[in-house]
Amino acid sequence: MSGRMAGRRVVLTGAAANIGAAAATLFAAEGASIVIGDIDPRASATAERIVAAGGRAWFIQTDVSDGAAMQELFRSASELMGGIDVIANNAGIQRSSPITEMAESDWDLHMSVNARSCFLAAKYGVPYLRDGVAPAIVNMASVGGFKAPAGLAGYSASKGAIIAFTRTLASELGPEGIRVNCVAPGWVDTPFNDPIVSHMGGREAQNAAVRAGVPLQRQGRSDEIAEAFVFLASEASSFVTGHALVVDGGAS
Repeated sequence: MSGRMAGRRVVLTGAAANIGAAAATLFAAEGASIVIGDIDPRASATAERIVAAGGRAWFIQTDVSDGAAMQELFRSASELMGGIDVIANNAGIQRSSPITEMAESDWDLHMSVNARSCFLAAKYGVPYLRDGVAPAIVNMASVGGFKAPAGLAGYSASKGAIIAFTRTLASELGPEGIRVNCVAPGWVDTPFNDPIVSHMGGREAQNAAVRAGVPLQRQGRSDEIAEAFVFLASEASSFVTGHALVVDGGAS
């Protein structure tokens, strides 16, 4: 199969819907084999659609915040695909509340699902990448890691941690030829943003914020963020590492 990812073997976390499903579909369309790890069983449908379209995909139900589960994800993925070349960490959650009303468990959950999962993927996935072809890691960050709106303390802190972790890991793994980057989307039109939309006062308030703050005057689409993932995983970005690629319509 031809394409930007022809012959590459990808492990992608978080692909039940939205950006993750779009990224999985695009990786496969560009020639990659893909193993999807997700706690949400709906991600199995993403793998099934890829296979039905002639691609190679598997789903392994995985709690990305659990070390043993992540270790098993990478062991199984390597066995299924004959190795691993790319790790794409997309799994994440977003909850919104004023800091004095935020449950301690919500703070911990943001850190576990969003940031700890990237650490675990590196810890257990890098040994396989060392034997991979043009190995790369792409993490899901957010413009919230740079410019955080009110009500998203846990989410934004976790995304800032991912940006710092990405840069640190790029320095550590660069001498081995392993590139590490992250994608930092702005507003994307998916239900994932419903918590902050509610905190802002509803859809019309969000639309007003987009009109005022985004030069392109619209939200992004899942397929546009998927393109950023594939670019950073592909050889088209072979001299790019330690970078946070902002995809926000010019808002920042």
